[in-house]
Amino acid sequence: MDDLFEPMTMGELTLPNRLVMAPMTRNRARGGLVTELTAEYYGQRAAAGLIITEGTQPCALGQGYIDTPGLHTPEQAAAWRRVTEEVHRRGGRVFVQLMHSGRIGHPVLYPGGELPMAPSAIASGERLYTPEGLLDHPTPREMTMADIARAVDDFATAARYAIEAGFDGVELHGASGYLIHQFLSDNTNRRTDAYGGSVERRVRFATEVAMAVSDTIGQARTGIRISPGITYNGMAESDTEALYAELARALKSLGLAYLHVSENGTRGVTKLLRAEWPGTLILNPHPTDGDAQATPQDGIEALRSGLADAVAYGRLWLANPDLPARIAAGGPYTEADPATFYGGDHHGYTDYPALTEAGAR
Repeated sequence: MDDLFEPMTMGELTLPNRLVMAPMTRNRARGGLVTELTAEYYGQRAAAGLIITEGTQPCALGQGYIDTPGLHTPEQAAAWRRVTEEVHRRGGRVFVQLMHSGRIGHPVLYPGGELPMAPSAIASGERLYTPEGLLDHPTPREMTMADIARAVDDFATAARYAIEAGFDGVELHGASGYLIHQFLSDNTNRRTDAYGGSVERRVRFATEVAMAVSDTIGQARTGIRISPGITYNGMAESDTEALYAELARALKSLGLAYLHVSENGTRGVTKLLRAEWPGTLILNPHPTDGDAQATPQDGIEALRSGLADAVAYGRLWLANPDLPARIAAGGPYTEADPATFYGGDHHGYTDYPALTEAGAR
């Protein structure tokens, strides 16, 4: 277990361990604002080497789900400051994940009832959950060159707000079928201009966003998450290895804080990225035995083999706020309740006990 508890340097930060809390959507924001409960939730998990928050929209049109937080107004930045102050008070480090959902959105989410935007006018085939029921995602509007430039600027502006809010840095969500990923994948990007076609053109938007954000807040405060081969949200890549090798080559000259890889049964691509990427690589490991939840041992093996410099977990952190202590003790681990993953109050959010509390009970 010692491998997980070795300190490391990432950008300008010293992480006390290599256990990263992965971003997880929790749908508990109100009107785009995080709450005091959010501060408690992340503060409880401050023993992580690094916390990466839930996906946070960098502009109004970037919202993809109900009750998700934003970071594009002074009021939203002020609300997030309560979170960063609580995490720092408890000795933690925290990056905000900026997530523009692109076509994974709906007019009911936007003040003006606009259509969501995407690289091409191709519907996801998925649905949005609302209190009134499930709504089909509409066919998005294809982004103009002006739309693309505005989206890049929205990411940079949100990153500036993130630093004002006290975050240690920003993670760009280039995974799971959202806007950056939609530009990367050839089944969602059918453009014939400078942003579509070859892998060199399809990585352009991701590279421009990363460059704009790192120019705004610094390379050491900027990371990016990718999910090669994922089929979530209607994605289907025909050239995964070539695509992500090109993306790694395009990004590595920027000197970003890290590359965060979410595996999807794609260990071969992870090895390819490790060979291409000269900096810190955070791995959200996919177990070899199918759909099982990743374990601490999966992370240890990734560290020992040199495949990763740090490992990210989701559900383990969700239900075990003191995860490092539990790993050090060899467990036990609390099982997360799927019924409370999205929306609601403190139940299944801030009421999971720490190991000492569980023992006392």
